[in-house]
Amino acid sequence: MPTLLVLGSKPGPVLPPRAAIDAVACANASGHSARALGLPDPVFTVVTAVLTSGKPSDEHSLRRLAALRTGRLWHVRRPKADEGGPIARLVALWKMRKMSVAELRRRLRALDYRYEELVSRPARWYHERVLELCGDDPEIAAAIARKQPSTGLLAVVLGLIDGRWERIVMAGFDFTLEHAYGDNPLIAERGSKASAHAPTDVAILRRLAELRRDLYTSEPVVQARTGVPLLPEVERPGVAA
Repeated sequence: MPTLLVLGSKPGPVLPPRAAIDAVACANASGHSARALGLPDPVFTVVTAVLTSGKPSDEHSLRRLAALRTGRLWHVRRPKADEGGPIARLVALWKMRKMSVAELRRRLRALDYRYEELVSRPARWYHERVLELCGDDPEIAAAIARKQPSTGLLAVVLGLIDGRWERIVMAGFDFTLEHAYGDNPLIAERGSKASAHAPTDVAILRRLAELRRDLYTSEPVVQARTGVPLLPEVERPGVAA
């Protein structure tokens, strides 16, 4: 059964058996974890525009992309960059110029990060894909309006709609701000490890678990919070095959 592993950035991910993985997808700097774990280069990676914001927490992740490779690179634009009239959009683009596609290309080139193609879409486009998979559930729409989904959750959704895999498996997710590749400065700044995206992500995954039969996880914490079933090949929590 063709299986895509969507790898998040949490430390010590519980991986499925290697024989169960046909391809890997990543979010932001989780490609660093994939390489450290001996996994293949991702067939696609999703990055948020804030990766090039210049803030310490974003630089912390951006630097970990050095010398990595991916197939398609999905870029999630900031919502305000595509809202309002022409003048409002120009003002927003100027204010968020550090988070532009051009800046992303420049920074990745300096890091020797290679991709086959870069696709930049408005945040709204990704949110619409989420809602479609969730049956246009109004509760999900309300959750997204409160706080948009995490980049990792968007990688899961893109895997589900891709069509090349019969099974999507989540690993390296725990709904916190912790990263396998170093201390995230955002934790000290906020005084909490909890991700602000967690309530939205959990609501979406609970809905997807009700509607789909091709989404699994190898992380017991994800199964416990969302109802996404554990991959049958994962027999014992905390043990990577």
